[in-house]
Amino acid sequence: MPLSKTPLQRSLLRSVARWLVIAVVSLWLLAALTLVAARWIDPPTTAVHVQRHLQAWIHGTPYRERYTFIPLNQISPNFQHAVIAAEDARFYQHHGFDWHAIQIDAENDLDGCRMRGGSTLTQQLVKNLFFGTGRSFLRKGAEATMVPVAEFVLGKQRILELYLNVVEWGPGVYGAEAACRTYDRTAARSVGREQAARLAAILPAPLRRKPERMNHYSSIILERMSQMGW
Repeated sequence: MPLSKTPLQRSLLRSVARWLVIAVVSLWLLAALTLVAARWIDPPTTAVHVQRHLQAWIHGTPYRERYTFIPLNQISPNFQHAVIAAEDARFYQHHGFDWHAIQIDAENDLDGCRMRGGSTLTQQLVKNLFFGTGRSFLRKGAEATMVPVAEFVLGKQRILELYLNVVEWGPGVYGAEAACRTYDRTAARSVGREQAARLAAILPAPLRRKPERMNHYSSIILERMSQMGW
């Protein structure tokens, strides 16, 4: 027969549970306030940026970060359209979660032909800002609680602007301007349609660029852009 806990043990457990709840709520409020601030303040770094710095430090490998935040009006419409077509074609129709894309993604997983995840740009932005690239049910749950906040306080254009500026485009390459300068030796405002599609094709696996995959996926992106009237 198991021994019952003493009053002191029960009190200690209640105290620990209370402080854990307080810590979780405090972290959530801090993240929510960060999103509110991000409506006007460009983030100097993100969880993914910090993660890559730590990984390089742990492995003793050289690391140089290229990250230049620019306004959305300095990013070519071709580039904006290509990223939306590649990563979240229903970006302007959903409110943070695209249940249709999630269903298609699940079916593609079963068929073994996955091209992109079911995550929206809003979900990916929240993940980049706060959670890094790790995968867990806890992270997904925490991310899901932040997505409605991001949609409410930021709005679609600011979400797109933030995403295009912070997302990873290769080792140490973050954002549209750094990607264009690194791969095409041009400014983000000058990127053409085909260039934009090839750059957008990097996003599903930015650390494992494969030219043959990029060529195949960029053609799909161009087709989607045409279907969307871009």
